[in-house]
Amino acid sequence: MQRVVQISDTHLSPTKRHFAGNWEPLAAWLAGRAPDLVVHTGDVSVDGADLDADMSHCRALLDSLGAPVLSVPGNHDVGEAHHPHQPVNEARLTRWRSHIGEDFWVRDLEGWRLIGLNAMLFGSDEAEEARQLAWLDRQVSEAQGRRLGWFLHRPLFIEAPDEGDKGYWSVPPRPRAHLLDLVRRHAVAFVASGHLHRAHDFAIAGTRYIWGPSSGFVVGPQTQAGMAGTSTLGAVSYEFSGRDFSAAIHEIPALERLWIDDVIDEVYPARAA
Repeated sequence: MQRVVQISDTHLSPTKRHFAGNWEPLAAWLAGRAPDLVVHTGDVSVDGADLDADMSHCRALLDSLGAPVLSVPGNHDVGEAHHPHQPVNEARLTRWRSHIGEDFWVRDLEGWRLIGLNAMLFGSDEAEEARQLAWLDRQVSEAQGRRLGWFLHRPLFIEAPDEGDKGYWSVPPRPRAHLLDLVRRHAVAFVASGHLHRAHDFAIAGTRYIWGPSSGFVVGPQTQAGMAGTSTLGAVSYEFSGRDFSAAIHEIPALERLWIDDVIDEVYPARAA
């Protein structure tokens, strides 16, 4: 049996330490689980998209976990497609790669192929978006019978696979259509994401969609009115045995229930404005 833990949305910084107090309880909980691999599904940093200091700080914290860590970037790590102030681009991707590692990757376990994707490229029309999609097509086609699980920051959709554009919250419809076609054709077992700071686990057409909770903070109900899931602070554990797997969302009681709404003007003043 191989054990993997998904953590997400830690939002760490050496200068903006609003959520830093939740790192040690998370690290202690992870130590108790003794995973074979930790996957971070993005927004590792407060502002790694522009600050090397945030990235190097996060690298040191990830290295302290005592387990292998693979990460995919979030919008606060590399920017996002067509953002007016922080568009995902070569400079931001280079910063991520130099500190954290590859922004999309594959890890093979016995009977499984885990794929990490850079969701911030989807819809960007950058050359790296095309490169990632060509790479993904190869990885799923050449899995040699392994079952597939995906990790990315933004979920593919919020309410339904064929929904319209949900803007900030999920992958845009055009790239989503190609990704969902791959999910269907290759019977992807699960798609795990972060970003929403909500915990949710549901299945559509045989694929489980798992929203990993943040360990940093939760978002007020007025911002996510009607959105599925719960405002849980925690992590997700996975166990892989042969071609079988299990996944469970865990609330970590030692994490302090912090609300971004209380400090957004200090942490992300541009977003608040």
